[in-house]
Amino acid sequence: MRIGNLYGPDATFLGVPAADLDEPDALAGARAVILGAPFDGGTSHRSGCRFGPQAIRFTDYLPHDGSRPHLALGVDPLKDLGVVDAGDVEMNSGQTEEALGRLELAVSRIAAAGGVPVVLGWDHTIAFPDVTGVARALGWGRVSVIHFDAHADTGESQLGSLWGHGTPMRRLIESGAVRGDRFLQIGLRGYWPEPATLEWMAAQSMRSFEMTEVVARGLEACLDEAFSIALDDCDAVFLSVDVDVVDPGLAPGTGTPEPGGLSGRQLLDAVRRIAMELPLAGMDVVEVSPPYDHAEVTAYLANRVVLEALSGMAWRKAKLAGTPVRNPDSPLLEGRRPTPG
Repeated sequence: MRIGNLYGPDATFLGVPAADLDEPDALAGARAVILGAPFDGGTSHRSGCRFGPQAIRFTDYLPHDGSRPHLALGVDPLKDLGVVDAGDVEMNSGQTEEALGRLELAVSRIAAAGGVPVVLGWDHTIAFPDVTGVARALGWGRVSVIHFDAHADTGESQLGSLWGHGTPMRRLIESGAVRGDRFLQIGLRGYWPEPATLEWMAAQSMRSFEMTEVVARGLEACLDEAFSIALDDCDAVFLSVDVDVVDPGLAPGTGTPEPGGLSGRQLLDAVRRIAMELPLAGMDVVEVSPPYDHAEVTAYLANRVVLEALSGMAWRKAKLAGTPVRNPDSPLLEGRRPTPG
């Protein structure tokens, strides 16, 4: 049963049609499905991101009319992909494992129906059910992960618990849902994890592009390398975006801010390029905490992360189908070649 927004009125992402996952034909024709995961029981510092999905859905200065033509790409992602919004998953903050199970079921249902789940998240604990749900539908170990974050989220435990926003990437690799050598992390910085966790990551052959490397080599070069790894013996990519990958001066509304990150412009460009060039099987945008936001700048950024990803997907779909786009001479399209899949 559709519950809409768990912590607010039942408004959909920018006015796209509502869908109920329990209805047999709810996802017919939908290439991408918005899903809310409003829970912050896995936070280790500042909470409040249970209100993130609602903020990402609502924050815009344009009418919520289910249409957003992209100036540069010449597509309208909300219409071209038939985007629908399945509302929020019911997630009781005192029942973490039950909440994760409900989310995994919803994600796997979307992926099995041929849709791309776009999860508007709570804290990053949800990466485990998000990626697992996609892997159950597409194949165990057949989906790589590109993960934007200030933190590796590969802790063995968090405050004595296996579940928390500092542990999901380890749980995914331990479960076999994702291969460690097909796990790409971009933007890591700061003073965690500790050496023992870094050694575990190295033993799994994870590839982490720390901010020092991004600055030295350039983000485009790091993405080139990540792309070459992501589809090596994998069929699709899951994109996981923690807004704290962006410098907190530009995205203050998050629970564990770490100075020295990407700019909002860099993140949007990277997300769009990933969606244009690689076959996305799912994505999540997490850790938006409205109580710590200022003038909704973090919510606006997260909203645009979703739109840039959807726009890239719509352009890729048109390109592979040989469908003309409305702005073929855009500088963004120069040299872009989508990988079939």
